[in-house]
Amino acid sequence: MTMMAAAATTVFAQDALVKEATKLYKSGSLSEAIEKLTPALSSSETVDKAKAWNLMNDIQYKVYTDEYQKMMLHQPADTMKAVTAFLEGFKAATECDKYAQQPNEKGKVKNPYRKTNAPRYLNERHLMYNIGAMCYNNHDTKGAVKAWESYIGTGASSVYDDTKLAPDTLIADAAYNSAYLSYLDKDYDTALALAEKALTYPGKEEGTTDLILYTMKDKSKTHADSLTYLARLKEAHSANPSRDLYFNLLQDYYARSNDTQAMMKWAQEETKINANNKMAWALLGEAQMNSEKWDEAIEAFKKAIELDPNWVPVVFNTGICYNSKAIVLNEQLMDKKTMRISNENAEKVKNVLREAQKYLERTKELDPNRESARWAYPLYRIYYSLDMKDKMAELEAIDPSLKDI
Repeated sequence: MTMMAAAATTVFAQDALVKEATKLYKSGSLSEAIEKLTPALSSSETVDKAKAWNLMNDIQYKVYTDEYQKMMLHQPADTMKAVTAFLEGFKAATECDKYAQQPNEKGKVKNPYRKTNAPRYLNERHLMYNIGAMCYNNHDTKGAVKAWESYIGTGASSVYDDTKLAPDTLIADAAYNSAYLSYLDKDYDTALALAEKALTYPGKEEGTTDLILYTMKDKSKTHADSLTYLARLKEAHSANPSRDLYFNLLQDYYARSNDTQAMMKWAQEETKINANNKMAWALLGEAQMNSEKWDEAIEAFKKAIELDPNWVPVVFNTGICYNSKAIVLNEQLMDKKTMRISNENAEKVKNVLREAQKYLERTKELDPNRESARWAYPLYRIYYSLDMKDKMAELEAIDPSLKDI
């Protein structure tokens, strides 16, 4: 009997908390009501959990509406308090619904709460979106993110099970906007979480993917981070190979990695994906050039020139590769004992130099002011090697410093 009396006392104590919280709520003492009610929500001794949770829902909703009313009257208001209370009220309504859906002792379900709670949150959700926009316009990014997160977070619940929901046309914007603002605030973990959520809603798939990639790129601190970013970037590029952004981000990744072999392998893959990608051919040529694979580089650069005959840096690089090839050939054909080269072999070297001359003169024609390529010195050296004194004099007239070489 003593044990039964103690248990009854505990039960009555929890129900007493609910009653006291109700009185505080009705008197307008909302903070005190929340504090008083909170222990009863987690206690197994509370008899009517649905009622208790619904009371918390009502209290939090009143906190929200009080602050929102101040906003509408242009009075000092705590935006974050309003948004937090709205979300907490919705969570309480969802918990209330969970308990209200449980069958009673007769096996029947009586849920009187949905009739009030479903329209309450459906009607007020759009105000969360508006509050987010208002915060954004007032340069309160954290408030905007919190409001839009609340809009997203109140979009699904069993509370709505008896309600026919209209298509949500704002949820993709809310998710993307909050992710974007988190990215600008360098809160990359939040930005990624929200962007991944935004990706599940139709309407902003491309922009959201871009945001995810930029966030992963800026968030990368370790080699593992970089590899994760690269895998996601390649996935996006594979899904949309015609999108220049993904190609450019891959180019930037491999350029920053300073891994010539990786750049070469990737550029080769890109030329197979799209043989008309002039940048891929140029990057392949550059990687081969840096590896001193002169013939391969020349062929790659020529492919790029076929696609863009006036591309100054590529035309220039082709000439430089021919010049470097001539230097290597000269060393290979030179007699190692006499350090001299036969006339026949010298002519072979000169033929390669003439190819270099052709491309460097084309560079001079395309870029006379040397804005994109410094062609004067290598072209002058070729003229010297080919004993073209008149051509040397022409360049000296353009750049007198060449005489001192």
